[in-house]
Amino acid sequence: MQQIQDFMDTYFRHMPDVRWVDIVEIIILSFLMYNVLLWVKNSKAWSLLKGVIVIAIFWLLAAIFSMETILWIAQNLVGIASTAIIVILQPELRKAMEELGRKNLIASLLPFDSGKAESGLFSDRTINEIAKACVEMGKVKTGALIVIEKTQPLAEYERTGIDIDGIVTSQLLINIFEHNTPLHDGAVIVRGNRVTSATCYLPLSDNMLLSKELGTRHRAGVGISEVTDSMTVIVSEETGRISVAYEGNLERNLDGDALKERLRDIQGKPEEEKRRKLWKGREKIGN
Repeated sequence: MQQIQDFMDTYFRHMPDVRWVDIVEIIILSFLMYNVLLWVKNSKAWSLLKGVIVIAIFWLLAAIFSMETILWIAQNLVGIASTAIIVILQPELRKAMEELGRKNLIASLLPFDSGKAESGLFSDRTINEIAKACVEMGKVKTGALIVIEKTQPLAEYERTGIDIDGIVTSQLLINIFEHNTPLHDGAVIVRGNRVTSATCYLPLSDNMLLSKELGTRHRAGVGISEVTDSMTVIVSEETGRISVAYEGNLERNLDGDALKERLRDIQGKPEEEKRRKLWKGREKIGN
């Protein structure tokens, strides 16, 4: 027992003192490192990182074999390369900062706005009215661009249009996008259960992966979804097909029911209420 005690005393004597602040610091650094790696993997930085690793391997080989010329060139290019990386990744860095700004960590820990969370960002009636309007406009090939605000304000885009401030109804949306009317050109912005503005200008996406057959309306819908957390509903003027742009992605050829499901995804209602309504719907179908 004495030997064990001596061993334990010797072992723990050389261990560093760990404070609770150190534990918190390790957790914070782990969280930041995880999110940085996740951001790198989901952006252009992943391909760039692989290129940097290849260059680092050549640099290491040059150091091992004392290739003085290559080492001299590499050392003088480090500063230029750092600036070039920042310029190349500027869109990704901006998007990462915007994503960080959208995350309301305090609100997630302290739910001050619990009443709004219970009712959702907008009502089921608004979902039905938007879907009904889009289906009707699709039948007669009336082009439409409807941006639904989520948590990030769209005030800067509202200022480019004309104030409406009307309750969302299918007839209002159809009248706005009717051909040869003053308000048909541009986007409509919906906040909550109200149409706030019409004829709004949106940023166009420069995503090269988008189909060449898509016009300005679809590129504007994807563009606004790349810089905000809003969802955009697009009705094609050429085909009458309904599309949804969200988080930089475009989903095409939706019907009315599928559109309602996409809108419910950002509605913000508790999952329990959604499941209860789904169950009630199944009971009605069974009857």
